[in-house]
Amino acid sequence: MNRMEVPLRERIIFALDVPDVAQARQWVERLEGKTGFFKVGLQLFLSGGFDIVEWIQARGHKVMLDLKFFDVPETVRLAVKQVSGKGITFATVHAFGPVMSAAVQAAGDVKILAVTVLTSFGPGDADELGVHGPIDNLVIRRAEKAIKCGCGGIVCSGLEAKKVRKSLGYGFHIVTPGIRPVTEGAEDVRKDDQKRIVTPEKAILNGADYLVIGRPIRDAADPLALLEEIQRSISKAL
Repeated sequence: MNRMEVPLRERIIFALDVPDVAQARQWVERLEGKTGFFKVGLQLFLSGGFDIVEWIQARGHKVMLDLKFFDVPETVRLAVKQVSGKGITFATVHAFGPVMSAAVQAAGDVKILAVTVLTSFGPGDADELGVHGPIDNLVIRRAEKAIKCGCGGIVCSGLEAKKVRKSLGYGFHIVTPGIRPVTEGAEDVRKDDQKRIVTPEKAILNGADYLVIGRPIRDAADPLALLEEIQRSISKAL
């Protein structure tokens, strides 16, 4: 896969992690001159459903539907079937073999992204789940299974992206959340719920194709200026 095929304005997927449709529309209208890819997660989808997805698409933008499906395989298959055919670019499921296979079976025109390990997880969280050993080894195992199941890509932190690329190559997308730009407030980033974080430039250098960024841009004094700065760092890395 040629990483340069992704337009710069689509490499940042802006996370619309806001409580209502009105705020989501405001952010799309504010940023759409610089980015053309938006993430709709659980919070916004429960507020706006497919209507907000269709509104974003009608403005010429792509949508990542980040609902992280995880249920019995048949339930996931039927849920993903509801997503198929709606022009959605990416939809997420948890990286459990039967769940991924069921999702791929019903995917149609939507690319399934397997969420390997949440970027909010640290070593202590892995121990609580009964998972032992380095997190990056778990990510690679789940990524390998995702590709074998036919997923279009994976979601993992930028910390693991380099090892995933080295082990599995470039025949799939890597979408990376937990992005924290180096800004004046960088010393405060670890106060949020993301534990495995990297800068935009580092994520791209490590092999990520897309960066999911929400909070740093939303909280910036000048969101558009920061978005442009991140795009420059992506270009530099590429």
